Amino acid sequence: MKYQQKNILKKNDKYSLLNFSKYPKSLLSKEFQDELQEESILFFSIVKWVILASVVGIITGFLTSLFLKALNYGIENISKINYFYLALPFTLFLNALISKYFYPSADADTTNNVISYIHKIKKITIPSVIKSFFLPLLTIISGGSAGKEAPAADIGAGVGSLFGTLIKFNDIDRKKLMICGVSAGFSAVFGTPVAGAIFGIEVLFVGSILYEVMLPSFIAGIISYQTATILGITYYYNPINFTPVFSEMFFLKVILAGIFFGIVSFIFIKIFKMVKFLSAKINIYIPLKGIIGGIIIIILVSLFSTDYLGLSLKTVDDCLNGKHIEWYAFILKPLFTAITLSFGGSGGIVTTIFFSGATAGTVFAYIFKVDLSTFSAIGFVSLLAGVTNTPIASSILSIELFGPKIAPYATISCVISFLVSGHRSIYSSQVLSIQKSSSIKVKLGENISNIQPVCKQKQIKFWKNK
Repeated sequence: MKYQQKNILKKNDKYSLLNFSKYPKSLLSKEFQDELQEESILFFSIVKWVILASVVGIITGFLTSLFLKALNYGIENISKINYFYLALPFTLFLNALISKYFYPSADADTTNNVISYIHKIKKITIPSVIKSFFLPLLTIISGGSAGKEAPAADIGAGVGSLFGTLIKFNDIDRKKLMICGVSAGFSAVFGTPVAGAIFGIEVLFVGSILYEVMLPSFIAGIISYQTATILGITYYYNPINFTPVFSEMFFLKVILAGIFFGIVSFIFIKIFKMVKFLSAKINIYIPLKGIIGGIIIIILVSLFSTDYLGLSLKTVDDCLNGKHIEWYAFILKPLFTAITLSFGGSGGIVTTIFFSGATAGTVFAYIFKVDLSTFSAIGFVSLLAGVTNTPIASSILSIELFGPKIAPYATISCVISFLVSGHRSIYSSQVLSIQKSSSIKVKLGENISNIQPVCKQKQIKFWKNK
């Protein structure tokens, strides 16, 4: 058998450990030579991905820090202006106008589109990265309801794609770098390196994880988080004062909470689909939709409150600290966000998911007379699991944000919410890899937007005594 040492060391290098020809055949069996070669290749592969993932993590962490600093500065100053949200019709119009004419082909500016790009192994262009950086700033600072995670993840994916193209990687390795960038973006924007890394690889498939990208994703996430921390970005942590006293009744309430959050996840997804459908029915000049969307949001603000504009982090903090909120808050916030994003705005969805989860948890706690903070935190992560089909990342997130004591109960709720939400997702580009129930027939390997679940009818036989 002839052994070829590809791209590692020169074949005739007499000092190479992989040059088996210099050893007596009696000392090295063929099996041992194969094993040594395999381990050597794996070693160099680890070194390679540690270096590449670190570079992606550093760049993504730096750009995410710039984005967060610009966002915080803009929000801090715009909030000093009374009725600043009255400019929303103009800013959404401007956002849609810029998107249409300055970046007409740069459509990798949402997490859903980035997921699609990763599956299709398409290259992300520099205009897409620029668009992902600046347009969400315009939307969120002016009061548009959107999240800050999508820009970071989209920037990270773009960095990975551009870096892979620069060093002339093949499609498979460039895809890995893009996934590393998504993980790095989520880690840096929320300050959760482990959950962010897992989210980046779990969000691609429903029910499957790409283990071959796990190491570089973890490295990129940790490096990105540390880079952002060094650059002065601070994060929100709120360990819940929770004393785990296990009882059958409390465990039953956690299970009921998971079912409730799964139903809320279903409602959340349906709100976005409904608003997107209505927006598509308005057949006018696209930037003009921004004016319509801005006017609708202003009307909603006059009817309810300004609490649903922008990131709405204060309301989330109030819920996690056991304060009172309106019972309908978990419905209004996704409505505000759906209108913002469907009528010209740019930004993410995960921050809105956190809002709806925390507020829905408070509503559940009121109904069942349990601790508000505890179930607000459980709702915070459970809705993420149900809406995005990421129960593992959501469970880990509960540890990183709220402490280890609440994690077992949050995990149960996350998994139940993931199952109850059904074969649907806020990210239509996710690929379905599992059936959530053996009694529901679905076609695997398809985008979740194309899935048509078919419930299997079970025949029940009634036996009669003869």
